[in-house]
Amino acid sequence: MMQMPDAKSPLKIGTRGSPLALAQAYETRARLMAAHDLPEAAFEVVVIKTTGDDRALIDADKPLKEIGGKGLFTKEIEEAMVDGRIDIAVHSMKDMPTEQPEGLILNCYLPREDVRDAFVSLNHAGIAALPEGAVVGSSSLRRRAQLAYRRPDLKLVEFRGNVQTRLKKLQEGVAEATFLAMAGLTRLGMVEVAKSAIAPEDMLPAVAQGAIGIERRVADARCEALLAPIHHLPTAQRLAAERAYLATLDGSCETPIAGLAIIEGDELWLRGEILRPDGSEAISGEGRALISEGAALGDDLARRLLAQAPTGFFDWR
Repeated sequence: MMQMPDAKSPLKIGTRGSPLALAQAYETRARLMAAHDLPEAAFEVVVIKTTGDDRALIDADKPLKEIGGKGLFTKEIEEAMVDGRIDIAVHSMKDMPTEQPEGLILNCYLPREDVRDAFVSLNHAGIAALPEGAVVGSSSLRRRAQLAYRRPDLKLVEFRGNVQTRLKKLQEGVAEATFLAMAGLTRLGMVEVAKSAIAPEDMLPAVAQGAIGIERRVADARCEALLAPIHHLPTAQRLAAERAYLATLDGSCETPIAGLAIIEGDELWLRGEILRPDGSEAISGEGRALISEGAALGDDLARRLLAQAPTGFFDWR
């Protein structure tokens, strides 16, 4: 019989301390409680400060690629898991590198939320409503490149921080608009913050946007068994294609990449877009394959897009 967590020996759930990260950890806890008929006391949410949470870095509004890439939000959490200080870790999948450190595995996903980007502004209804030369803030290289490609007249500035920090910057006049993920606003109960949701046809989202992943130690059979009932297979199938696509393209936060897989019957429909960092050019494509061939589909689409890209397409020069 598997030893179930209890108040004396709770399962330790590692997370960042932002409001959204905590909301995702609490959702994971609630699903585990329901799946195993356990009380809240059987779980302990452990907040771990990551390099990406450093206030100085957030306030500096530096591009992510200049301060460490995606690993900024995971390194300390994964170290805590390797050391045994936590049992599992809850992550926003769009923040996760495509490879995990040795000894760790990421193969449990919660049901995916709204994948769309949210347009956020105090005075404008959407991208088309922004006046010529308007200042738009975003820390996302993908969103900045997509916006520059679609509206080259706009002025783009770095805009870092959690939802509350970005809203404060809008109120202070740092920018006239910014973007967030609809999934995050939904999980925070703040959907009203979005002036509008942007259809994937107008702005393809980040790979794995809206998905929560739960990481554990490979050798931890107990955690594997505890997580199995809350694993959402359709989300896993979609992410298999998207993350294979990202891995082939080099998803290091230094390249503007968008991608989205949709299940249609027994097939996956995968769309992808790559852009020059300055938004001067975009290359897009799509493909379909059986769900079981999702990873191969992702790799194939990535290779087809790369074959169309001239040398130096992702260079910052």
